Amino acid sequence: MEMLVSILIPAYNAEKWIGETIKSALGQTWPKKEVIIVDDGSRDNTLHIAKRFESKSVKVVTQQNMGACAARNKAFFLAQGSYIQWLDADDLLASDKISQQLKNNDSGLNTQVVLTSAFGTFFYRQEKAIFKPNSLWQDLAPIDWIMTKFLDCVWLNPTAWLLSRRLIESAGPWDERLSSSGDDDGEYICRIVSKSEKVKFVREAKCYYRIGNLGGLNWNTSKALDLFFIALKLSFDHLRSLEDSERTRAACLKYLQLCLPFFYPENHALLNKINDLAHELGGRLSPPELSWKYSPIKNIFGWKMAKYVMNNSRKSKLLVVKNWDRLLYHFTKSEPEV
Repeated sequence: MEMLVSILIPAYNAEKWIGETIKSALGQTWPKKEVIIVDDGSRDNTLHIAKRFESKSVKVVTQQNMGACAARNKAFFLAQGSYIQWLDADDLLASDKISQQLKNNDSGLNTQVVLTSAFGTFFYRQEKAIFKPNSLWQDLAPIDWIMTKFLDCVWLNPTAWLLSRRLIESAGPWDERLSSSGDDDGEYICRIVSKSEKVKFVREAKCYYRIGNLGGLNWNTSKALDLFFIALKLSFDHLRSLEDSERTRAACLKYLQLCLPFFYPENHALLNKINDLAHELGGRLSPPELSWKYSPIKNIFGWKMAKYVMNNSRKSKLLVVKNWDRLLYHFTKSEPEV
């Protein structure tokens, strides 16, 4: 018997993309599915657009703005499916994404397996998405998956996951404190993986992650940095719950070193906590280094100014590429059909 899959979409001010995202959910070839959209207090037309799709298999609810994690938890509370597909409001699913993943897992009979897929990044044109494999694009044991994430500083878009209800319930809900941490999904997937038997990568399954949102988390706020630190520490705890050894602590320490530039040098009290954590893991952190392009700025104006210039330079380059892709997207949309 085919299992019901719940496709859960948290949405906040996503009027530009929510319609396309819902269509990609409804277009899944897996026949037994439901779609639940939780509007997290949007101030634009997100709710109005989502309501157009409401039907027996599509439920739309709204709540006051509480953050993405709370919206996901609300959607899961309403879901009836044996499997859960998380889908952010600007991402897309290939039409056979869910079918391919369940087909490669005995139609979903092994509920303790985390199913993952390939994902491509794009700005506006889905057909131009870039699929760039990383070291998580393979079958891995839970310990090896989390260690690989830390050692190689790699990531897997949440839309790539397909999780059983049983596994989600054993791991617990999204941590609603972490919605503004920038790493709520990192903590969550480490917790999920720590409760699983294995992670199975299904190469034939694909999804699409929209990039270029320049209005994201402000890393200069002490609250965001505090929450990011909590998310990191929890992620380390999930790995160490599986095995607290020299090799797992070394993986945590390396990842902490790689994340240090996010914290440095804004918050001295938090840096003390980070150094204490490094000591607990059995090592020490080195001051982060800048590339040669920004070292003169650091020498004259200080580390904080160099970091500001570096971050804004990256944003400017991204904005140029994004605007060019948007131009081509609108140009192809306006071309007459032949």
